[in-house]
Amino acid sequence: MATTQEEQQNEAGRHQEVGHKSLLQSDALYQYILETSVYPKEPEPMKELRELTARHPWNIMTTSADEGQFLNMILKLINAKNTMEIGVYTGYSLLATALALPEDGKILAMDINRENYELGLPVIQRAGVAHKIDFKEGPALPVLDQMIESGTYHGTFDFIFVDADKDNYLNYHERLMELVKVGGLIGYDNTLWNGSVVAPPDAPLRKYVRFYRDYVLELNRALASDRRVEICQLPVGDGITLCRRIS
Repeated sequence: MATTQEEQQNEAGRHQEVGHKSLLQSDALYQYILETSVYPKEPEPMKELRELTARHPWNIMTTSADEGQFLNMILKLINAKNTMEIGVYTGYSLLATALALPEDGKILAMDINRENYELGLPVIQRAGVAHKIDFKEGPALPVLDQMIESGTYHGTFDFIFVDADKDNYLNYHERLMELVKVGGLIGYDNTLWNGSVVAPPDAPLRKYVRFYRDYVLELNRALASDRRVEICQLPVGDGITLCRRIS
């Protein structure tokens, strides 16, 4: 069915102004999911942190509420205990993880900006899960290299979540494959990248979306051909790809 020029312009405008990290075509449908299934079950500390983060000028960086719920469920299903997060921001996904882990669960959390993490830290502390988190400020790659070199962390992580610099996703992947256990999961966020992975060359993309798109496309191709993992790519949030290590 052909679309009118006005409809095409409206569609282009809508995709230019994606503000809630949903890939659904209908904003009303996304709101229905949030109000029916996500918000009623959202733990109070996560709601508090979500609302706090919404007031931050970089709030587009946060994990969406539906993705936070998804991560929390996955972690419980696999009985995760030892986890890692690369890219923390204010800690919404970190809090979702910490709440899902058992009392003696651990999260190695890495981010280049401690200030953002400390915005959410009081909420995490009031939730009673701060003791599960080992936060390291700075680039993650040197830390990963040190862990691999030590020889004591190979195959020890149940779950690893990556929501950081897209141009390093493949560098992370090669290292994380040594650190996640066989049967463990790695989750890569933003693998549909505002829907830009299927956008035509002349699509009206924001500068940062256009800059990182090729890196996301390269990652998606690499994961699809990696015989060491089984993968599942889901249109939750801005797209998340789960990799289960099988060898």
